Amino acid sequence: MLTDNFGRQISYLRLAVTDRCNLRCQYCMPAHGIDIVDRKELLTFKEMYRITRVLSELGVNKVRLTGGEPFVRKDFIKFLEMLSFNDKLEEINITTNGVLIVNHIKELEALKVKTINLSIDSLDKANFAKITRRDVFDDVFKTLEALESSSLNLKLNCVVQSDVNTHEIIDFIELTKHKNLAVRFIEEMPFNGKGQRNMKEEWNYNKILNKIKSNYSNITPLISDKSSTSHNFKVSDYKGAFGIIPAFTRTICDDCNRIRITSTGMFKNCLFDNGVFNIRDFIRQGANNDDLKQLFMSIIKQKPENGFIAEANRNNDVSESMSTIGG
Repeated sequence: MLTDNFGRQISYLRLAVTDRCNLRCQYCMPAHGIDIVDRKELLTFKEMYRITRVLSELGVNKVRLTGGEPFVRKDFIKFLEMLSFNDKLEEINITTNGVLIVNHIKELEALKVKTINLSIDSLDKANFAKITRRDVFDDVFKTLEALESSSLNLKLNCVVQSDVNTHEIIDFIELTKHKNLAVRFIEEMPFNGKGQRNMKEEWNYNKILNKIKSNYSNITPLISDKSSTSHNFKVSDYKGAFGIIPAFTRTICDDCNRIRITSTGMFKNCLFDNGVFNIRDFIRQGANNDDLKQLFMSIIKQKPENGFIAEANRNNDVSESMSTIGG
């Protein structure tokens, strides 16, 4: 089993399948985009399957596939089919911006996919276009409604951005009144290609929760899994729920059970670290599965106690794009 020096058992892999994205969200990258890598530098799907299989034999039973935008990568559905053959995986989840997924929902329902996290930071068409720098709101909202009608669990990811979408927080809560979905408000992070958050006010976990509480008197806390990234609630009598992810204030590190692997094979023990080891190069140099297991068990011991330590160890330089890391 993969256990770090703080007794945390690692059971959750976030795997980026590409660094490419068809949107240009302000909190993720500059308007011109990022310098994408040559395709030969990306992990192949066979390499991804092999890595996931080895990790699952060490106790990782949940994988979240991210990007960039996963559905931008050619044959992504075929990779999902491949991954579904791994009998040690209990959950396959996907984070997507929703632009390209709508015609694949039936296929996803037939596979091991359990939850779709749909990134949507505004419910207003003009504001959505301002945030994403693309006019695709109608496509994304069509995807939202199709997913809500499907058998897949649906979570909406909303990055809370000062003076950009904070006035829409209550609108998102009202979505949960009649829809069976969970809205997750995420603190803005500095992974936007510049390393600084664009905010006039500090919209952290407490400020977001207080904003919601000022509009509702009947909010009930929900019991969350020990290693949940979000603190979850619901408005009484509302069909759905909502959660807040303290991604920047990092009050969720104590029970962290997660590791990340970027689309180029960089193993990250923490979102805020600089990368520990390049798995892609290790595989292409001839490593066998036992070599991989020994490597994973070794580098998990380097997992920092929390994200603040990880950030300090890299001299507080967090200027890469979230699309490069894996959202």
